[in-house]
Formats: sequence, structure tokens, C-alpha cells
Amino acid sequence: MKIDWAALGSVFGVSLSATVALVALFTLGLVGLSRHEAATERGGAATLARSGAYACFALCAVAVTYGIYLIVS
Repeated sequence: MKIDWAALGSVFGVSLSATVALVALFTLGLVGLSRHEAATERGGAATLARSGAYACFALCAVAVTYGIYLIVS
């Protein structure tokens, strides 16, 4: 059995990058929702924070859907 270490390293690097990016996007979404809640409690309206949070969550959903598509097809 011969292992192609370069291909294995490439797959590892791409997987690690995608995982870090997805976690960062989800974290930004949570921060946006947190800022929206804090602004609402102070009597303000942080619609940009809520919109940004929803956009981050939508990008997470797109990335997960694309990953599932790559696995299935």
C-alpha cells in the first residue's frame, strides 16, 4: 500500500481551513445576535447587527449544504 502524503496533507489543510472559517462565521453570527440583544435592552435598535448575524448564519448553512452535496455526489 502506498500513501500519497502530499494529497493527504492537502486534504487536511483544506479541511482545517474550512472548519476554522465555518466556526468563525458562526461565532460572528452569535456576536451579532448578542449585540442586537444588548442594544434592544438599552432601548436602541441594532438592525445592522441582526442582519449581519443572519447573513453569517446563512453562509454557514450554504457551506454545510455544499459540503453535504460534495459528499453525496
